Formats: sequence, structure tokens, C-alpha cells
Amino acid sequence: MNKFLLTLFVVFFTLSVSAQIDEKEKLEQRKEQLQRELSEAKTKLQNEKKKEKSVLKEIAGQEAQIKISEKIISTIAKQARILDDNIYLTQLEINKLNKDLKIMKEDYAKMIVKSYKSRSEQSRIMFVLSSNSFLQAYKRMQYMKQYAGYRKRQAEEIKIKQTRLGVAVNELQTNKKEKEVVIVEKTKIKAEHEKLKEEKVQTAKLIQKDKKKIAAEIAKMDKERKSIDKKIKKMINDAIAAENRKRKLEQQAAAKKSGTTAPVKTTPVSSTKIELTPEGKLSSDSFKANKGRLPWPVAKGYVSTGYGDVPHPDYKNIVIHNSGIDITTDPGSSAMAVFAGEVSGVQVSQTTNTYTVLVRHGDFFTAYSNLSSVSVSVGNKVTAKQVLGKIKTNAKGNSILKFVINQNTTVLNPKSWIAPR
Repeated sequence: MNKFLLTLFVVFFTLSVSAQIDEKEKLEQRKEQLQRELSEAKTKLQNEKKKEKSVLKEIAGQEAQIKISEKIISTIAKQARILDDNIYLTQLEINKLNKDLKIMKEDYAKMIVKSYKSRSEQSRIMFVLSSNSFLQAYKRMQYMKQYAGYRKRQAEEIKIKQTRLGVAVNELQTNKKEKEVVIVEKTKIKAEHEKLKEEKVQTAKLIQKDKKKIAAEIAKMDKERKSIDKKIKKMINDAIAAENRKRKLEQQAAAKKSGTTAPVKTTPVSSTKIELTPEGKLSSDSFKANKGRLPWPVAKGYVSTGYGDVPHPDYKNIVIHNSGIDITTDPGSSAMAVFAGEVSGVQVSQTTNTYTVLVRHGDFFTAYSNLSSVSVSVGNKVTAKQVLGKIKTNAKGNSILKFVINQNTTVLNPKSWIAPR
């Protein structure tokens, strides 16, 4: 029974350690990915400083670094917890092995002493010859044979446990060393994290010195956003009205062809809700089914401005309204369709000299703004991840895509539709 429990414990321990090793490897890979992102964010921030970018953009870069460093610290903490679990389980196994070895050695010693006292060949023969019957003599011979075998197995089990004890001690030392490395790494990252936060504080102090200028810059950005929102809204309304007119004409043509004499309804064409065809409903349902799994409209990047009314990090009385999300990416990057659909509109802004592309997916619309050039036209069918155009890089070196999702005229939060990164 004891051997069964020991075997069960070893199997459980092995499976637990194996699962923790897999988790530890995944955490290590995640940490390396985050460190690469942090390195990229640092490079971008240095480039922004060299190009004398605005203080607002510098703070955005610092915020990105701080968020990534927080994720790294969290990942390292998880690694430390796994190592603590490994150390605890290994120590339990060492304690169990030491206890078992002590008992086995004591039993073995008693067995050796007993064997020594009755070691003479004559006493063994007399033990057999003193039997009352042949069967009893045979059983006594078998007993002595089994007793000798048991002693041999006991000696082998002691060796096996001593070997396993040595392995467990080595594992314990390895885990302790790994934990020391993780603690040093965490201390270093936390120091960098605090430095970043201090830099942000210092940058915020610089903003205080030039508040009017920053406020003017924010107001200008907000005005540009509202202008783009207005254009996107008009494009969607026009697309809805155009699709419904097309649908109505098709119905009238079909009625005329079939010779129907019933009067055709003359209700006005809606510009707020698309009357879906069966194909349109299929496209709409498919788009909706992929909520939370849509690909990003850029190959790489991060959300630099969220959805809705976003307060400025330092001036709480200034609110930036965003009908979509702003995604900062590398210069020269392209905007890509997040789902298959049809291009409903392409519009250029005369004030910013940028393009907006509108793609329809049933009664859903995705809009891609701040493009320097486009590679599609109205009526084109597009596939998921197809390039729609190049994202504009301004004089300050910023490449930011504004991404919007609507269902008919209802504005949705794109962050909840695209896959997490």
C-alpha cells in the first residue's frame, strides 16, 4: 500500500512539474516578446526626442513603455510564483525521500543484524532438518530463499531512492538559482519602470509651463477628429441610402418584369438602416460572429488613443472625443481590411490631404482614415487583410491610423471587435 502511495505521489509530482515547466516556458516567451515591444517603444521614443516631437507625443511614448514594463513585471512575478511552487514541491519530495530512506535503512540494518546472528550454515541446515514434515522443510527452504531475495530488493530500493534524492536536491538548487536570477531581473525592470514614471512626471511638468500651447494643440486635434467623424458619418449615410435605392429599383424592376399590377410603395429611402438582401444578411452575420477575433488593420502597432470621451492624462478638464481608435504604427505601414466586404466610399480631405476608405460588410461598416494614398476604388470587393492604402506619416514622424466600426449609423467600440494583442 505504501509503495502504491509513493508511486502515486511521484506520478502526481512529475505531472505537476511538467505542467509548470510548460507554463514557465510560455511565460519566458511572453516576457521576451514584451521586452522586444519595450525595446521598440524605447527606440520610437528616442526617435521622437531626436526629431523634437511635441511633448504630448513624448508622454504617449512614455505611457506605452510604462504599460509594457508593467506587463513584464507581472510576467516575472508569475515566473517567481512557479519557481516557488517547484521549490516547495521538490522540498516535499526531498523530505519524503529522506523519511523513507531512514525507515528503510533502519529495517535493513535490523535485517543484517538478524542475518549475522544466524549466519552459520549449520544453523540454517538445522532449521530445515528440525522440521516436523517434508512440507514444512520445503516451506522453510522457500522462506530462507524469499528472505534473501527481500534483502536484495531492499538494498536496490535504497539505492534507487538515494539516486532520486540526489536528483531532487539538484533540482532544488537549480530552481533556487533561477529564482535568484528572476529576482535580480525583476529588481532591474522595476528600477527602469520607476525611472520611466519619473520621466513622465518631469515631462508633465514641462507641459505645465506651456499649457496654452498644449491646449491649442489638443483643440486642433479634436477639431480634426470631429471633421473626420462628420465625413465618415456622411459617407455611411450616403452608402446606406445608395444601397437602399438600388434595392428599391431592383424590386420595382422585378415587379415590372413579373407583370405585377399592384401599386409600388413610395416610402422614402432610409439613410440610417440598410434593407439587407439575403447575401447582405449572410455577410452581416458572419462579421458579427467574428467579434473579438477580427485581425488588426495594421501589421504591427498599438492603440494610442482609445474609444469614446477620453480625458487628457494631465488636464482632466480637457476631453478628447474619439468615435473609433487611433493606432500608432511604423512609418510606411499600410492599412488593411479587417474583413471581406465591398468598398462603399473613398473620400479625400482637402484640409489634411488624407484619404478615408469605407468598407461595407452587410449592415456593418469599417472606416480607415489618415491614408496618404489608396489602392482600391468604390465598388471593389476586398478580402480580409487586403491592403487598402498607405498610412500617412506627418512631419513629426507619426504614422497613426484612425479606425472606426459602425453598424448602420450606430458607432461601435473597435477595441472589442479586434483580436487582443
